Amino acid sequence: MNPFRQDCKNPRLTYLIIVLFVFLTQFLLAGEKDQPTDQIYLIVRGDDIGSCHAANLACIQAYQNGIERTVEVMVPCPWFPEAVKLLNENPGLDVGIHLTLTSEWTNYKWGPLTCSPSLVDENGYFHPRQKDWANPNATNAFWNAKPKMEEVEQELRAQIETALKKIPQISHLSGHMGLASVDAQMDSLIQKLTREYDLAIDLRQFGVKPIRGFGYQQSPPAEREAALVDTLKNLKPGIYLLVEHPGLDTPEMQAIGHVGYEHVAHDRNGVTHALTSPKVLEVVRERNIQLISYRDLKEGKISVREKISTEK
Repeated sequence: MNPFRQDCKNPRLTYLIIVLFVFLTQFLLAGEKDQPTDQIYLIVRGDDIGSCHAANLACIQAYQNGIERTVEVMVPCPWFPEAVKLLNENPGLDVGIHLTLTSEWTNYKWGPLTCSPSLVDENGYFHPRQKDWANPNATNAFWNAKPKMEEVEQELRAQIETALKKIPQISHLSGHMGLASVDAQMDSLIQKLTREYDLAIDLRQFGVKPIRGFGYQQSPPAEREAALVDTLKNLKPGIYLLVEHPGLDTPEMQAIGHVGYEHVAHDRNGVTHALTSPKVLEVVRERNIQLISYRDLKEGKISVREKISTEK
C-alpha cells in the first residue's frame, strides 16, 4: 500500500497540509508585493574628469555634495594625474574610461599617450572634431584624416591599461564626443575592447531612458536648478540616465571654448550648481529617487523584477 495515499486519507493531516499551503502562498505573495514596482532610479554621470582642474573639482563636488554617482575619466589630458588622486580618495564614485581621440578646445590641447602619427595634426595634437559628415576631405577631423586602425587600437589600449593600473573602481568604457558613432569599424573595436577588459555594460538591456539635459547653456544657474527640479518632479517609474559636464566658473575654465561654444565656464558651473542644489536633493528625498551608478547595474543590484517593472 502507498503510505502517502494512506496518510492523505487522514482528515487532520489533510487539513494541516491545506493550511500550510495557504500560509506559504500568502507569504510568497506578500513578498511579491514588497518588491518595488514603482521605483525611480537615476544615474547621474559627470563627463570629462581629468580634462582640467575645474572639471576635476566640480566632478568631485557633484559626487560628495550632490547627486552624481558615475564619472568618465579622460586619460590623455593634462589633469589626469590629479583626477587619479581625487578618484582614489573617493572610492565610492563609479568610474568609466572616456576613450579620447579628439582635443576640441581652441586654446587648450592634448595628444595621444602612444606614438601614433595618424591620430594627430601637424602640431602633434588630436584633431578637434570626430568626423566631418558633410566634407569627406576635411583635415581637422579624426576620422576624415584616415587614422590607421592599428594605431587607434594601440592608443585605446594604452588609455584603458593606464586607467586600470591607477584607478581601482573602473566599471565600464565610454567614448568622448561619440567616438563609437563615427564608423562601424570604431564601434566594432570598442565593443571588442569592452569585452576583453570586462568593461561592458549595455544600458539598453535595463530599459534605461535618457534625460535630455536641463536648461540652456547661457541660462543663469538658478534657472538650471529650477529646470532640474521640474524634471525630477515629473519622472515616472523607471531607470534614467542624465549625462552632464560639471565645471566651475574660474579663470581656467573661462579660457576654454571653441567657436559655437564660448561660454563653457558659465554653462558647466550651472550644471554643478544644479547637481549639488539643496532643492534638487530635497526632491530626490521626497520622491525616494534611488541614485545609482553604472556599477550598480553591472553588479545586479537592481533585481530582474525591478528591471522588468521599469520597462512597462
